[in-house]
Amino acid sequence: MTNYRKLGGVSPIVGYTKRLVRRLQKVVDADVFYEMRYTSPFAKDVIEKVKDYDEIYAIPMYPHHSRTTTLSSIEDFISCAKKFKIEHKIKTIDYYYDNIFYNKAIVDRIKEALKDDKAEEFELVFSAHGLTQRVIDKGDLYQKHILANVEFVKEELKKQNINFKKIDLAYQSRVGPMKWLQPYMEDKIKELGKKVIVYPISFNVDNSETLGELVLEYGELAKEHGIKDYRVAKTPNSNYNFIVALKTIYEDLKLK
Repeated sequence: MTNYRKLGGVSPIVGYTKRLVRRLQKVVDADVFYEMRYTSPFAKDVIEKVKDYDEIYAIPMYPHHSRTTTLSSIEDFISCAKKFKIEHKIKTIDYYYDNIFYNKAIVDRIKEALKDDKAEEFELVFSAHGLTQRVIDKGDLYQKHILANVEFVKEELKKQNINFKKIDLAYQSRVGPMKWLQPYMEDKIKELGKKVIVYPISFNVDNSETLGELVLEYGELAKEHGIKDYRVAKTPNSNYNFIVALKTIYEDLKLK
């Protein structure tokens, strides 16, 4: 049974995204829409709704830049806009992993997963979505942005006096025979201690790869390798600091 089926055959990403949109709508002076790459509403559906607006601000739900995600999504959106000759109205951002409120949102979620327990007793693992080494070798910025994001979060944890036993990074969702970014999450789990918190650093909204792959699949693997306390932190979803981050990004785009 696939993780998708274990989650009831419905991805949770749409529900979480709708909630995010509702909360963001309350704090910005603009109408907020969302579009998806692999399920409706697609870019063409949203472009149809916003084509008469004077300005369109497109914020990718990918905090790190990659030609495979951020760039391809923006190109798809602009391609649909060209059909209505409104591509000149679009302003966008390449990445925002360095936004201070975004990193505060990440720490918020890590603290929620930690609860009232001592961070010193836990290992913290950042799990990033994998990417083929071939793409990275061609100059893709994704890995550099992931590594930089981890450092920003470490700084925020330090500011809040949260000191984990160890902090590590691994990559999930590898498919096929090609070499992907390493270490692989399934290998990293075998090296960990008894208490672990995992944070899905590539994702802004929970989905089948966080709730399915990380929680269910790797949760089972963790038990097999003797991890007694395995926790997966939530992604920002509609966290207050994430809403503030998106608001500041929007306000910065307005000034361009």
